[in-house]
Amino acid sequence: MHADEVDTGTDLVEQLIRGQFPQWADLPVERLASGGTVNAVYRVGDALTARLPLATDGVETVEWEQRWLPRLAPALPVTIPTVVGRGEPAGGYPWTWSVHRWIDGECPVEARVAEPEILARDLAGFITALRKVDVDGAPIAYRGGPLATVDAQTRATIAELSDTDEPFDAEAALAVWEQSLAAPPWTGPPCWLHSDLMPSNLLLAGGRLTGVLDFPTAGVGDPACDLIVAWNLLPGSCRDAFQDAVDVDDATWSRGRGWALSMAVGQLPYYRSTNPIISANARHVIRELLAA
Repeated sequence: MHADEVDTGTDLVEQLIRGQFPQWADLPVERLASGGTVNAVYRVGDALTARLPLATDGVETVEWEQRWLPRLAPALPVTIPTVVGRGEPAGGYPWTWSVHRWIDGECPVEARVAEPEILARDLAGFITALRKVDVDGAPIAYRGGPLATVDAQTRATIAELSDTDEPFDAEAALAVWEQSLAAPPWTGPPCWLHSDLMPSNLLLAGGRLTGVLDFPTAGVGDPACDLIVAWNLLPGSCRDAFQDAVDVDDATWSRGRGWALSMAVGQLPYYRSTNPIISANARHVIRELLAA
């Protein structure tokens, strides 16, 4: 998926575990199919996962998780990752890596949500609980700043998509973007946000949200970015209820719509031939936004 991506495999992970975590050396290792773009994820036995950064920009996630996940977990209504081991470079693998506890659940798929109203309430509960976590010393969220910071990039990717064979209305996309960009900026106090609530980072059981994954983009900033889930997963029929439950004004909602568009038009050209899960979701988001 990335030009600087390193190779991983079950043989490598087995070697790393044998050398650094002998208590788990006899457990079977299996690579998991994933829509993730930062780590290769391997299931280790029934209760663990090994996560190996694929490129240099994922290396800092190991330190981030060890510092912040224990602080966030007690305040949240669903399970989030727990780090149980930190691995070191070895066997030709160049970076630190981590071992997490396994979290049961299945990732939802856009347009296939069985109980969208219930899920909308669960997502709103997670988002509002996260906002209440103490921000003292917290990092800045990856997408926590103003939409204007990605204006040039978003316009460039809209232009790039208009030159592909994707069914894409660049004029309509720009109209959505301009409307979101014109929304009043966030003036409230800083608050925690996840900033990457993609379906592949959510776990469901029985239609209920049971877990949220991949927190290294989290931090403090404008809560608008956590509204992307309204378009990348939830159907239009429950978006009004979701907006009410997540307690945001129309300006924040509009900025959230802009973040959803910016992410989708950036992901589609980058991942269209390398990550079918992400590219399919990006197409879905664009359709939902332009149909609204």
